[in-house]
Amino acid sequence: MSFAAILSASRTSADSSAGLRASLHFAGQTLVEYQARQAVRAGADRILIMVSVITPALSQAVDRLSADGIAVALIRDMVTMVRDAPRDVDVLLIADGAIIAQSHVDSLGKAEGDALLVTDDSRASAPFERIDAGQRWAGIARLSPALLFGTIDMIGDWDLALTLVRAAVQKGVRRITVPQDDLLEGRVALVESQEQADLVAQAVTSVGAAGGRTRGGIEHLLLAPLARVISPTIMRMQVPAMQVRIAAIALAAIALVPIELQWTLTGFALLLLALLLAETSDRLDELALRSPPMGWLAFVVPLMALVALLLVGGSTQATDLVLLLAIVTMADRWLLTGRAKPWMIVTPGSALLLLIVFGCVNMLAQGFRVAMIAVIGSVCAIILARRS
Repeated sequence: MSFAAILSASRTSADSSAGLRASLHFAGQTLVEYQARQAVRAGADRILIMVSVITPALSQAVDRLSADGIAVALIRDMVTMVRDAPRDVDVLLIADGAIIAQSHVDSLGKAEGDALLVTDDSRASAPFERIDAGQRWAGIARLSPALLFGTIDMIGDWDLALTLVRAAVQKGVRRITVPQDDLLEGRVALVESQEQADLVAQAVTSVGAAGGRTRGGIEHLLLAPLARVISPTIMRMQVPAMQVRIAAIALAAIALVPIELQWTLTGFALLLLALLLAETSDRLDELALRSPPMGWLAFVVPLMALVALLLVGGSTQATDLVLLLAIVTMADRWLLTGRAKPWMIVTPGSALLLLIVFGCVNMLAQGFRVAMIAVIGSVCAIILARRS
């Protein structure tokens, strides 16, 4: 069952009295954007952001979320909250500046009835709001419409999030306790400054380092692991994923120059590096909880690699190889390869690496033949795997 999410974006950061916690940079975006994408990934179908003042950073964050198809609205007063809050579904309440591991957000998204994520009182949990003598609120809660609107009716000028939490505690709702390890390792945190946000981002990105979409070929076996290693560093440098993708496209275009000058292996090596940058851009999108591009933008770099193969081959066999590789590339990108193992899928990166090996021993023509046999076998594996 779907639900809505209520986020807070009104508390100032420790860095500046004019800045908001919600506008701190986190995982390639503002912190409130990351919270919104977490809620959407957990099942939320609309996002309500409570604000005291609408800043340019918040407006831009809303524009970016809306551009990705996320229904989002800014709430400035209780009248607007009463009007826009859903009356037929639960809400997921996330505290201002809270960073919660996606697994906890997902568990609250699947919970039935009112529930609070809590942590035992300790030095590690000191930044969180105390709810009784032994526990503190860990920054996220799932609340029913009855509890939400029953509390809104009496709220006045009080803090909505904390008042809702206190009402939930008084009602005796179910509590889910966070392990202390999550607090100590930064998977559950309340950030007040950019320095804290950067430290927590390292913990979050390292947890998700082994995740991501499973595709095939050298892109999966070699380039994706390398991308997982370098992407957290690039993210901490606050380099957007789109800039990395543009750099990949530019490098692929530059690689065609040595190809034309018959510096074939140099051009192939540059194309492999461009494919690595494209994989890194995908990984940055995944870390930021965005969906990697699936349209034409995703195929620009592989297409340039195929153009290079066509220029170097200059034969009917090279043309056939490029056409088959184009088909396999689209199937691989759109996860249409069935149960075929990653090593069974021949991608542009696989072909480039194979041709580099053969080129090093002056057997490039034989390399094209082997690549053709390999891609035919890859197509057969995909067809047979889907049939099985």
